[in-house]
Amino acid sequence: MTSRRTFLERAAALAAAAGATTGVPRMLSALATRADRLDRIGVQLYTVRSEMAKDVEATLARVAAIGYQEVEFAGYFNREPAALRGILDKLGLTAPSTHVGLGALENQWEASAATAKVLGHRWVIVASVGERGAFDSVASIKALAARFNAVGRKARDAGLRYGYHNHSTEFHVVEGAVPLEILLAETDPSLVDFEMDVYWVTQGGGDPLGLIAKFPGRFHLVHAKDSGGAPAHEMRDVGSGTIDWKKFFAQRRKAGVEHVFVEHDQPKEPFGSITASCAYLKALEF
Repeated sequence: MTSRRTFLERAAALAAAAGATTGVPRMLSALATRADRLDRIGVQLYTVRSEMAKDVEATLARVAAIGYQEVEFAGYFNREPAALRGILDKLGLTAPSTHVGLGALENQWEASAATAKVLGHRWVIVASVGERGAFDSVASIKALAARFNAVGRKARDAGLRYGYHNHSTEFHVVEGAVPLEILLAETDPSLVDFEMDVYWVTQGGGDPLGLIAKFPGRFHLVHAKDSGGAPAHEMRDVGSGTIDWKKFFAQRRKAGVEHVFVEHDQPKEPFGSITASCAYLKALEF
């Protein structure tokens, strides 16, 4: 089998021998050097929640120093939105999204939207739905999707986007169907986006690439954390497990990915964890 390098060498030689125009060598040079990387990387601040509880500004400063350009909030640590925005601006960080409870978005929408706008969020994301019975039947899942559409409409009208973040529950088959696929099928793409947590998809027995193929353009945000593999699926820093990140991010345009947030739910050493994951993703070519 002819290797990529051999092909390029032969093609370049043929082009030179034929006195080809400058456009062909330029094309070959682009092919030879073509590699893609993530242009920016964020971190879900839940990963460093223990440090945020101690010192918000120092923690965010360290996050920025590690090399992160974006953060995703999961609570505001008793800080006023304007004060937090000032810290972010000072450190050159942006916060495209935040995790909020579904109840808050349904019942305190005006306050939730106002906070989001002060902090510069584009997305308000529901991280999980803990309501009893929400995933008990196809009918209950469709009812949940209808609620998502309703919140998504309010978000759109306010100049924001609504999204949903999965765990593994959404892959426990109900009446022969996969709950997350029901939510994807029953929600309006103009109103509802999804944040794919690649670890939880994998841990739940789902296929991240299969979801992208079946529902292209729906996964505007991604949580990146790794798995030690079946059956235990030990949660690990990105790049230290079994998930094929090169293959996953090669499909990011098809998925619709705009933002990637590193996360680890229970890191032994939070800053060490986010440093290792950031270094891996910055070096990753796909």
